[in-house]
Amino acid sequence: MKIIKTIKEMQTYSREMHASGNRVALVPTMGDLHEGHLSLVDAAHRHADIVVVSIFINPTQFAPEEDFDTYPKNLERDCNLCKLRKVDAIFAPEANEMYPEPITAWVIENSLTEVLCGKSRPTHFTGVTTVVTKLFNAVLPEAAIFGEKDFQQVAVIKKMTKDLNFHIEIITVPIVREADGLAMSSRNKYLTEKEHKEALSINISLKAAEEAILSGERNSAVIIKQITLRISQNDGKVDYVEIMNPETLQPITAIEPDTVIAVAAVFGKTRLIDNLVISSASSGLFV
Repeated sequence: MKIIKTIKEMQTYSREMHASGNRVALVPTMGDLHEGHLSLVDAAHRHADIVVVSIFINPTQFAPEEDFDTYPKNLERDCNLCKLRKVDAIFAPEANEMYPEPITAWVIENSLTEVLCGKSRPTHFTGVTTVVTKLFNAVLPEAAIFGEKDFQQVAVIKKMTKDLNFHIEIITVPIVREADGLAMSSRNKYLTEKEHKEALSINISLKAAEEAILSGERNSAVIIKQITLRISQNDGKVDYVEIMNPETLQPITAIEPDTVIAVAAVFGKTRLIDNLVISSASSGLFV
């Protein structure tokens, strides 16, 4: 497994792989890898010959008051996990390699980023779209793998990829959960034992919402109220609960086939996100 630190070396490696007839897949991460990330690696192996994992804590997607300085990092452990998963190369640049001078050119998506996390983190997605564009240009992949826990991020990246004519297939992988149902996240380790138990109310409330919909409830406001109440009763501070169209991310008042329920809530000082896709194909609804 190669560990690559510079953009030039990364591009050279990828071009050599392409010249040998290999399809390259990128798994973008900020490190502190867990089974959720590793499920993306497994998917990358199914869709490509060469798997590249990027490990880069991107400063431009953090607001000044957020956790950039304390974000978990352990490159040695991450490299060992990647080696076990037969990753071909790790791209682990330093910040001054990705941003060698003050950046004045940004990649901005002006529609899908205005809602959900974009409301409470207004600079976040400009950092995401910009760094993903830079990673695409550095790694030169034919495919990129993203997790569905970050539902809004996936929608934004898909739109950016289409609008900017990147010849890259965006592949998504279902949410991976801890044994107790909490969606896996590097930020889960910030939670105290008490906060972790309280945070389970997110997944529990989403499951209860699905049961209510299976029983015939179609009013979005009713479902939103139920989810909000359950999380609040468990000392969670709700950022948003939205029921929306999965492509436009616009709210809908009546639940319909292929709807997404998205949640963000804070427990202690830790902000967590989760979602549930209500699919007529998978759940038997609306038939």
